[in-house]
Amino acid sequence: MSFMNRIIVFFMPLVPKPIVRIFSKRYVAGDTLEDAVRITRDLNNKNIMATMDVLGESTTREEETGLYVQEYLKVLQTIESEKLDCNVSLKPTQLGLLINKELAFSNIKEIVQKAKQLNNFVRIDMEDSNCTTDTIDIYQKLRNEFDNVGIVLQAYLRRSIDDLSEIAREPANMRLCKGIYIEPREIAYKDPHLVNENFAFLVETALKAKSYVGIATHDEKVVWHALRIIEQLGLERHEYEFQMLLGVDEQLRSILVNAGHRLRVYVPYGKQWYRYVLRRLKENPKIAMYVIKALFKRA
Repeated sequence: MSFMNRIIVFFMPLVPKPIVRIFSKRYVAGDTLEDAVRITRDLNNKNIMATMDVLGESTTREEETGLYVQEYLKVLQTIESEKLDCNVSLKPTQLGLLINKELAFSNIKEIVQKAKQLNNFVRIDMEDSNCTTDTIDIYQKLRNEFDNVGIVLQAYLRRSIDDLSEIAREPANMRLCKGIYIEPREIAYKDPHLVNENFAFLVETALKAKSYVGIATHDEKVVWHALRIIEQLGLERHEYEFQMLLGVDEQLRSILVNAGHRLRVYVPYGKQWYRYVLRRLKENPKIAMYVIKALFKRA
């Protein structure tokens, strides 16, 4: 990261929320489920699948986790009634992992059960490295009962190849991404080239193990590696998909869809948008620069 980009990242938390809010519209469907339905329907009309996410994480009150459970049950029922090509993604800390692991498991299980009844699917997102082992444990426990649940592995973590080997003993459904949380070098690769190489290695290992892989990246170099692996393995289009965030590199998104690849867009919504958008802006200093400029214009 350049010196200027480090400065931008440093100043982002100091930008007033109303300014960040303006730019949040690029990455967040809106505050309500109705907003997410509108965006998802538009994506479906472009032959793009979606996964809805109710924004929120690091919940510290048990009663709040119950509210998130009810919202996800509502999301799943709405997807069914609106006939959307969409599943859901959720974060374990949103559903109680920081309070009690069994509470998180129970809450996530209720959502997975509802999804199973509606012939839908639940993706358990991966958060920072403090949550990795517990998140995988919850997934493995659910996977013993359900076939409509998936996990996420992060290419920048050194442990991910071992985790993948364990998870993929039987064909699994996994999303592979680079990872965005700040981690120490002891557990995470810091060289972007190494992260890309490990990403490609994980994709190839997972696909050879007959797992269904969501290749989640906006980096065209990584996309190229994935396409090379897909070609070499002679895979059919239903054996994998690409995944992207709402509002990021829509041109590359269109290129993949027009080439006939399955692609899914992450559609987050909710009032807890600030932390999510701040991470997105830190990932993309070019966009963050626009926010900084808007702040100075306002001043």
